[in-house]
Amino acid sequence: MLWGTIVTTIQTVETATDHPYITRREGFAGAKPIIKGTRLKVSYIVTEYELMGWSPDEIVTAHPHLTLAQVHDALSYYYDHTEEIHREIRESEEFVKRMEERFSGSVLEEKRRAASNLHG
Repeated sequence: MLWGTIVTTIQTVETATDHPYITRREGFAGAKPIIKGTRLKVSYIVTEYELMGWSPDEIVTAHPHLTLAQVHDALSYYYDHTEEIHREIRESEEFVKRMEERFSGSVLEEKRRAASNLHG
């Protein structure tokens, strides 16, 4: 070890699921289901598929580090755990609404509003 170098070991605990490409990682994303080896939550893939209307091939194109098998497994996990994923999506939407309310009237929001008035 070099003088002055600090070595930190971070242990992550992953919890296996009944889907080979899906895991839960303690200390990341609130231990929500993610695609193993990535930081992408299953709920994000579901949003792209269900709400944005993307096909699994389009999702892989948008995320070239994913395989088609990973995307299909994320969707399979979703179909097996629909309520859990819907709850997670609702919680995320509620969080966004709270942040919008909390920061409405911010400098950025005022600039955005002023810009939109100029252009439309």
